[in-house]
Amino acid sequence: MNTENVFFSNEVRAAGAPAAVLFDLDGTLLDTLQGLASSVNAVLRAHGEPERTSEEVRSFVGNGMRLLVARAVAGGAARPDFESILAEFREHYAAHAAAGSAPYPGIAELLAALRARGVKLGVVTNKDENAARALVERFFPGAFEVVRGGNAGLPPKPDPALPAAALAALGVEPGDALYVGDSGVDADTARAAGLPLLLCSWGFRPRTELETFGARIVDSPSEILAAVAR
Repeated sequence: MNTENVFFSNEVRAAGAPAAVLFDLDGTLLDTLQGLASSVNAVLRAHGEPERTSEEVRSFVGNGMRLLVARAVAGGAARPDFESILAEFREHYAAHAAAGSAPYPGIAELLAALRARGVKLGVVTNKDENAARALVERFFPGAFEVVRGGNAGLPPKPDPALPAAALAALGVEPGDALYVGDSGVDADTARAAGLPLLLCSWGFRPRTELETFGARIVDSPSEILAAVAR
């Protein structure tokens, strides 16, 4: 797959599907906003702090759980009890994430169609890897060959280390892969990793924001399949 100018191209690949597609998780494959907001607010209530709205939590998501919690609590990561609060959040979210999450419409069908074409699938997320794995296995059992997430020894996106590790595990070069995400973090990740990119309009960031990143925007999972299965 030739990556020349493909990041800003309206055509992901001229002929044939990529060998692998890497997906972001939150806001791309799964709507996890209510689960994240519920766990954030459970921790805030426990510490006598005002709850956050879903829209506030939406704006905090994208850089991993540590920054999510730091943005949500008074005093952020500088407060003396931050590490214990973060641990409380992780424990609550691990127990309740599935109840507050759901696949976006059409995602399951997209994954099945890609796998039927022999495309390898991976998840690359800043969510803690154990939480990401649990959600992937809960909602997409057997669909993904690799899951790489935060809190597992590699720097978070937009550093290219996570997608590079995922592609290495799949045995695929960046020039034969595609990245699908929903945010500026994903746009920067794709650029840093040398990956063609599609941005989903159904995720956590408004379309007007996505339009500033210069990548192709898709409005449904079927558009992803149409873009890559040529």
